[in-house]
Amino acid sequence: MRAIEYSRTGEPDVLTLVDRPLTDPGPGEVRVRIHRSGVNPTDWKSRRGSEPGTQVDPPQVPNQDGSGEVDAVGQGVDAGLVGRRVWIWEAAYQRPSGGTAQEYAVVPVRHVVELPDEASYDLGASLGVPFLTAHRCLTVTEDGPDHLGPGRLAGRTVLVAGGAGAVGNAAIQLARWSDATVITTVSSPEKANLAALAGADHVINYKQQDVIEEVREIVPHGVNTIVEVSPAANAAIDAAIIAMHGSVAIYATDGGNTFELPVRPSMVPNARWQFVLLYNAPESWRPRALGDVEAAVRAGAVRVGPEAGLPLHHYPLEQAAEAHAAVEQSIVGKVLIDVR
Repeated sequence: MRAIEYSRTGEPDVLTLVDRPLTDPGPGEVRVRIHRSGVNPTDWKSRRGSEPGTQVDPPQVPNQDGSGEVDAVGQGVDAGLVGRRVWIWEAAYQRPSGGTAQEYAVVPVRHVVELPDEASYDLGASLGVPFLTAHRCLTVTEDGPDHLGPGRLAGRTVLVAGGAGAVGNAAIQLARWSDATVITTVSSPEKANLAALAGADHVINYKQQDVIEEVREIVPHGVNTIVEVSPAANAAIDAAIIAMHGSVAIYATDGGNTFELPVRPSMVPNARWQFVLLYNAPESWRPRALGDVEAAVRAGAVRVGPEAGLPLHHYPLEQAAEAHAAVEQSIVGKVLIDVR
């Protein structure tokens, strides 16, 4: 089978198209015939590594997210899964041969979720990292819900920083599905249009408007949950608009690896600054998140594509390096590799 792998860390050109043997799933595993492989910032960051040029042995097949159909099952797995359409999460984490940038991926059965017939493979390959990250961010608030769904965020306000990004788009869609009032910040009219298409109730262009003033006019008591992509730039703003017992969920470091924490403005509302990383998030959260995202897909509540505020960029498998480079260069929208 055709596969992409890298044997040393570095630039996108370390990604190589190779022939790999087709392997059978072991106990508790399934083999998935991949249709789409989703590319996320975590994928290129892993490929680049902390020290470019470091040998990777055995070679790593990249990309955590994907979609396809179950082709074979291992011992102890329901044979009825064969032929089922699925989406995959964390395929490559601690599994050198498990990434989705290949024609067939073998993963533990718990890492596949059924994809309804009415949901596209494009959507399936876009769910894992962005939507699970968004779910975690939206459910870490002190007195907020631990599940998402209709009514779960009713009466609450969510601010999504960077609403035109993949995680921002997912957070807007999941928050609206859960009946929150959603405010988002963007840097251009084009991105404002994308955030509005995703479902944001209020869109603030932070380069032209005063975010604190605009938010306080919309919701005088502040926002309950902030989904934060750039704490270095936004910490002071977040502290000024957070509601009593609110949380700032930080899932990325765009704009810098350190930031100053406003102590008194955070202390008065008993605010929480919560860091979010999927790979070692509490196991008690994971089944809730997977179930909620699956329910949102089945309800038709989440979408991808330009009409959903998330333009799609398709690359063939042999152009995996170009796909990684596009994400690394912060292309607006979702990058997908068409394995088939």
